[in-house]
Amino acid sequence: MHGQKKLAVVIPKYGLLGGAESHTAELTNRISQSGRYEVHVFANKWANHPKHITFHKIPIITFPKFLTTISFAYFSGIKISRINFDIVHTHERIFSADVCTLHGIPHHLWVEQVRKKRVPSLFDYATMWVARKFVNNNCRKIVAVSSLTKEKFLEEYKNIEPCQVSVIHPGVDTENFVRLDHLKCRREVRQQFGIGEEDIVIIFVSMNYDIKGLDYLMIGLAKFKEKHPTRNFKLLVVGKSDSRKYISLAEKIGIQHDVVYTGAIPHDQIARLYIASDIFSMLSRFDTFGLTVLEAMAASLPVIISRNVGAKDIVKQGANGFVIDNPEDAEQVADALELLSDKNIRMKMSAEALDTASHHRWEDAVDKYLSLYEEVIRSKALTQAP
Repeated sequence: MHGQKKLAVVIPKYGLLGGAESHTAELTNRISQSGRYEVHVFANKWANHPKHITFHKIPIITFPKFLTTISFAYFSGIKISRINFDIVHTHERIFSADVCTLHGIPHHLWVEQVRKKRVPSLFDYATMWVARKFVNNNCRKIVAVSSLTKEKFLEEYKNIEPCQVSVIHPGVDTENFVRLDHLKCRREVRQQFGIGEEDIVIIFVSMNYDIKGLDYLMIGLAKFKEKHPTRNFKLLVVGKSDSRKYISLAEKIGIQHDVVYTGAIPHDQIARLYIASDIFSMLSRFDTFGLTVLEAMAASLPVIISRNVGAKDIVKQGANGFVIDNPEDAEQVADALELLSDKNIRMKMSAEALDTASHHRWEDAVDKYLSLYEEVIRSKALTQAP
């Protein structure tokens, strides 16, 4: 299209499994469809190659491992420099860009606070070096996916002013949920997994049970059942991870008959499972946003999340869900489940959850990024003017 500006988008894996990967693909595809930009993606791997986007293969040196991040940053910089782009938007640590979206926390904090490693590896040090070099190269616009992500970034890089970091939440396509026959989904999914019509179903969706706090949820559910042994709750665990220790934990705390594992489910089928459920929970040890929270709300589910989940930005306590201050406190989790076991409360909160999702559509996120791009282009023109 005549007059199109050129946009480079950088991410190692485009459209593959993972929150950052799917977020980047959804956002970039929609920006491309707007017709405002000729979009080029610089990635090592990609899925579902959209014909309106040009892809550039970026090699990665994976052995020795410490070269992984460095090599991706180096080779993407070389390839990007060969084309005159109006905007370079990175979703990964590279050496230079105009716009950067932060999907994770600084690697140093991830190693120390989440992984709790005593001694960082050579790979960790290399990753931290690339990130610091990038920050020192004065990226024009830094975007965090949540207030929590922004807070952690500023904790690490104290030379950055808070006003330099914007927050733009991911979006959700509510149509994916509205178009489905809810009664049919509920009936078929429950039959498929042997769940009763009257059972209250908590859905947990993750490919990493440890980080997402499945143990906290199980222990909280067990505490609730201690107090209310006749209430029929089922925990629907969606996604593939090592489940051995959780099967053992469920037996130890007496909820082994209340947990149903679905295994990995294609993303385009997960909407049916949300709709068949009553409550969503994710008590993560850390999560920069948590797209599943927004998806659950789009399916009209009240949510129970930990204060370590960035999506707490959109949770109104007691209105569309609950933010658990200390997920290790089983009483707090049990109290939230007790309130949501009341159908009248649950239905009211379900309506609020859907209303929240309707105000966080992908169209809104795209508009915010397009405005940001235009601001950067104007800023570059001013600095480059003679």
